[in-house]
Amino acid sequence: MKAGERQKQLRGLRQESRRFRLLAIVVSFFLISLTFVFFSKPDAILFGLNGKLPVDQAPTSILIQQKVNEPAGDSRKTSTDALRGDPKVVDDEADVKPKGGGEEEEGRVLSEPDPTSGMMEPTHKKDGNGHKSHEETLGGGGDGEKKGKGEEEGEHTEQKHKVTLPTVSNYTIHDAAEDTENAKQEGINNVQQGSKPLCDFSNFRANVCEMRGDVRIHPTATSVLFMEPEGSRRDEVWKIKPYPRKGDEFCLSHITELTVKSSKVAPECTKYHDVPAVIFSLTGYTGNLFHDFTDVLVPLFTTASEFNGEVKFLITDMALWWTIKYQTVLQKLSKYPVIDFSKDDQVHCFKHAIVGLHAYMEFTIDSTKAPHNYSMVDFNRFMRGAYSLSRDSVTVLGEYPKIKPRLLIIKRHRTRMFLNLDEIIAMAEELGFEVVIDEANVSSDISRFARLVNSVDVMMGVHGAGLTNCVFLPQNATLIQIVPWGGLDWISRTDFGNPAELMGLRYKQYSIGVDESSLTDQYPRDHEIFKNPISFHKRGFDFIRQTFMDKQNVKLDCKRFRPILLEALDNLNP
Repeated sequence: MKAGERQKQLRGLRQESRRFRLLAIVVSFFLISLTFVFFSKPDAILFGLNGKLPVDQAPTSILIQQKVNEPAGDSRKTSTDALRGDPKVVDDEADVKPKGGGEEEEGRVLSEPDPTSGMMEPTHKKDGNGHKSHEETLGGGGDGEKKGKGEEEGEHTEQKHKVTLPTVSNYTIHDAAEDTENAKQEGINNVQQGSKPLCDFSNFRANVCEMRGDVRIHPTATSVLFMEPEGSRRDEVWKIKPYPRKGDEFCLSHITELTVKSSKVAPECTKYHDVPAVIFSLTGYTGNLFHDFTDVLVPLFTTASEFNGEVKFLITDMALWWTIKYQTVLQKLSKYPVIDFSKDDQVHCFKHAIVGLHAYMEFTIDSTKAPHNYSMVDFNRFMRGAYSLSRDSVTVLGEYPKIKPRLLIIKRHRTRMFLNLDEIIAMAEELGFEVVIDEANVSSDISRFARLVNSVDVMMGVHGAGLTNCVFLPQNATLIQIVPWGGLDWISRTDFGNPAELMGLRYKQYSIGVDESSLTDQYPRDHEIFKNPISFHKRGFDFIRQTFMDKQNVKLDCKRFRPILLEALDNLNP
């Protein structure tokens, strides 16, 4: 029995020895092969080993729409190259021309497979919350470029002279140096963005997304892609309409929805930019002077001022007339032409992008939350500077004895008109004012009106968009708002009173009485509209606007209003 066991042990040892020798041979062969690869092509690494996927393994969750226009004779870019789309440093705004597959670089000839014709197109679904809601399908065939017979034969002939590693015949070989640079960029992306979500939907008025790293903006696909570093599990998808009227379904129904998402795969860049991007919409309620400021200009100032002009604006739902009207402001905030998002088919690559605008209460900036603690005082200063206005503060009464304090009365022609304007003018002149009458409307020359407003010490008018021009008043000037009948004090103070005070202006609010309202010509004195106007507010803002704003004019009681103007004069005393 012992002899039998000894023989079994010997046989076992021989088998173990043979397995060990076989393993040693395999390991030696692997090391020899690896040594051959790296010494014969030290600057080449396998495409599949760089954490990128070939086309047939690429996830279908990213839209690929690549249009490559190349001169005749150049080989075409592979779809695998379009998927990895690694950024390179090029001149700003320059078109990127992809390398041909047979192009020689420093003595090396690279081989690339023929391009595929597949194209991924997304189909989105809304979930009501603005994120984590999309389905995407893979569309194929028919979109790729067709080649003639002679062109194909030429390519086959050229392939005979190309050097290809036998183990990677189906993959593209690219630079090890490029991989190192990509790895560095991915690390930078991770550090820059950190664990911070791409979007912040916590603000009651506006949703904003901000990304730092490798950001791809593809207007045709209405998508903004943040390229994730290797190993990231961010997996974020957000839906955003870049106009600060959150919750206003009617307004937002006219705004283009964008998809902001993190991804490891994206279309290749066709334009590179060295400055940040800010994306916003111009549809909404723009065209009304008040909304031009509260919905766009104030939020845009808050969002873009920190870049000191080194920022590019991408505008969805473009309104060309609007950009012309406010060209002075736009050029003060950005040194570059605006990009019409809806008419652009490029893939823009940025290192920093903001989608949406920071906005707070109506026509105000919350300095405790705004970038760099910007305030309405800063905005007032900015507007005076943008239009090169000469007066930073009001003239002290008596400083120039022969110069009277100036009062601007905003005149209206259709609604909320002053029915006794001549009487108001006479009273103001009696108190010592030089009175100026003008009307602000959508067709007004902003530059001219800005100079007029900046030249006065007091501005007054009935509640309406014309009071928005207070942004041009010098510091310590007085804004007087006449509030129509109808329990509109809270609306008036929110829209103009609070903003004026936050800008460093003096503010006076005068609410008219029943006898000063033209509503007495439409309703009997014992009507509920006079007894309890607040009760009508439950019918909604449309009713409020139609009843108390659109159908009401004002006959000012000059005796009752006189003390308001006297207070405005007192404000001009040292």
